[in-house]
Amino acid sequence: MTGARARSARPAGRQALLVELPDAEHTAAFHAEVLSRRAAGTLPPVTEVVPGARTVLLDGVPDPEALAREVTGWEVPPVPDDDGDVVEVPVRYDGPDLADVAALWGVAPDEVAARHGSRTYRVAFCGFAPGFGYLTGLPSHLHVPRRATPRTRVPAGAVALAGPYSAVYPRSTPGGWQLIGTMPDPRPLWDPARERAALLTPGTRVRFVTVDGASAEAAA
Repeated sequence: MTGARARSARPAGRQALLVELPDAEHTAAFHAEVLSRRAAGTLPPVTEVVPGARTVLLDGVPDPEALAREVTGWEVPPVPDDDGDVVEVPVRYDGPDLADVAALWGVAPDEVAARHGSRTYRVAFCGFAPGFGYLTGLPSHLHVPRRATPRTRVPAGAVALAGPYSAVYPRSTPGGWQLIGTMPDPRPLWDPARERAALLTPGTRVRFVTVDGASAEAAA
């Protein structure tokens, strides 16, 4: 899938390597390949692997220039669609921007839930706030722009869309994404007392499951 011509790599400081990829699909595949080689013991020492939208940062690298020459020649297979466990996120499709998104999609508001919930997503990278995962998986014709005027407060648990991404806000913050639903209890998204504090980590597959009021209470 990904050969030398599709990626570049350059040292980032004394002990880090920044690998640049052409798009989210290649980035996910390269990130998966790094983790696979690391698990197999065929990757040089790396203390941390941090994926971004179109980059993967390898930190704690003894010789970044040597590793740069190596990774640009890797043959990287695509990530299988069914690779990895699935995290199910309960959601009520009751967001304040539901009608606006429906208009952008050219469907009735209740069809937004059906279309958004019918897909399996994958966490491409995390950022913005602890536990905030950027989920890929929406086809291009369902991409929506950010709001022209961001909100000063988006509630925790808001299920949102912006560009090619879906996300769930783990805490209340300002934000400019289109809000289409609510996760009844967002506390599992970020739990510092848990060994893996973030529920949605890069590579995790995610499905949104529609719940009503009674189901939401049970899920919480």
